[in-house]
Amino acid sequence: MTSGRATPQLGHVDDDELARLAASWRAQALRGDKEAYGIAHALEVERRRRLRASQMAALPEATRPAVRAWWKFWGPARAERGGPM
Repeated sequence: MTSGRATPQLGHVDDDELARLAASWRAQALRGDKEAYGIAHALEVERRRRLRASQMAALPEATRPAVRAWWKFWGPARAERGGPM
């Protein structure tokens, strides 16, 4: 499994250049170059990792509604009606 950290060799490459390199290496791989397949894959993995991190940073903080305990479902309604609890 991946560690989630940037590949040190690709840290200095900006996002646009990374996309261009990935497309170039993928084209070579499609022409039959077996080494190009691995390089293209590594570039695409780094590109997806960066994209995922930027998308996660843009998401608003999730708010959860208050959760009532299941055993308190009947409690307040009966008390308001004046019935036995």
